[in-house]
Amino acid sequence: MSGPLTHRCRYVLQVQPILAALRRHRMATALIVLQIALTLAVVSNALFIVMTRVVHLSRPTGTDEAHLFVIRNGWLGQSDRPHVDAQMRADLSTLRSLPGVRDAFASEAYPLEGGWGGLVPIKLRPDQATRPQFGISYFADEHALDTFGVRLLAGRNFRSNEIGSLGPYDKSMPAVVIITSDLATKLFPQGSALGRTLYLADDAPARIIGIVDRLEGAYVGSTTRSIDEDTILLPARLASPEGTNYLVRVQPGQLEMLMHAAPRALVAQDRQRLIDPDRDVISLTQAREQGYATDRGVAIMMAAVCALLLLATASGVIGLSSFWVSQRRRQIGVRRALGATRGDILGHFQTENFLIVSGGVLLGCVLGVLANLALMREYALPRMPWWLLLLGAALLWMLGQLAVLGPARRAAAVPPVEATRSV
Repeated sequence: MSGPLTHRCRYVLQVQPILAALRRHRMATALIVLQIALTLAVVSNALFIVMTRVVHLSRPTGTDEAHLFVIRNGWLGQSDRPHVDAQMRADLSTLRSLPGVRDAFASEAYPLEGGWGGLVPIKLRPDQATRPQFGISYFADEHALDTFGVRLLAGRNFRSNEIGSLGPYDKSMPAVVIITSDLATKLFPQGSALGRTLYLADDAPARIIGIVDRLEGAYVGSTTRSIDEDTILLPARLASPEGTNYLVRVQPGQLEMLMHAAPRALVAQDRQRLIDPDRDVISLTQAREQGYATDRGVAIMMAAVCALLLLATASGVIGLSSFWVSQRRRQIGVRRALGATRGDILGHFQTENFLIVSGGVLLGCVLGVLANLALMREYALPRMPWWLLLLGAALLWMLGQLAVLGPARRAAAVPPVEATRSV
């Protein structure tokens, strides 16, 4: 019989006395098993949350983020809707005429803003009794697609004569809309959405004239994560006396310069406005950093919790193994005197640790699945993939073997003379 196979057989033969020894230390063994189980349950779910957050905050908005910035413009003493609309037209003409500006349009919201985009209920029939699909809206004009930098998959862009002017309390809905492919698939999974009719607020009919590839909504919170890319563009300017957002797309290399020049050009065009250069001018890259700050913080916190739990578990294994080595020095010495090699002693403690960790892993898998089901119910998280539990189990097995290695090596170094010493 080969050497490695002989050693494996020896380890198998050690399992029975190891289990007998563990039964004599039920409380200490049970505590370590429970600690490992809780660690696996928490670490696997925490890693899953970290993974979902990282995937979420790294998703593209579908826009030309590197060349987009926003000017949040507030009005001073302009409450008349026609006056506000005329001023918005003049502002957009000024912005589009600046050297280095590719295009611009006005909207009530912008991607990754963190809110303010309208949540629009969408029905397929005016008498639909089932829960409607929701979409996140942007007010847009014929310049919006080029400003965003989104790709039109089917249909056409808005025409200038389709762009309306709405006040903040107007409830009228446009007759045509452009939607994202994600929303189109959800609304019409069996066929093309182009040319179909939707029913929006107050059951107003609207025909789908265009479908764009991807465009993320203004919300970044977890409560709307399932509809983040279900975006609907409404052909209108929102002439609100409170203000508007101007989205500006620039030529490469012009972003920094125009983020300073564009607000000055607007103020020069009409001073009856409020624009704070430090707070009200923001690039889409900065909006991503701010919008996903919470997700990034949660991911870092969860990763730190995982690291601390694994460290605590490793410390518990080291402490328990060291205690058992000190308690068994005479027993180890007897085994050495009877012919046990250092490898036998080392294998004994590693096998013992593997059995303890395996018990914790089995219990931890059950607890991990139950924890994931609770998170799915309470926070609408998706189902955790099974391989994440296996990854956590493998990590704990490896950590357990590394943690026991020091105490096991000390045990293997116990000389046979220890068998002759009195207790």
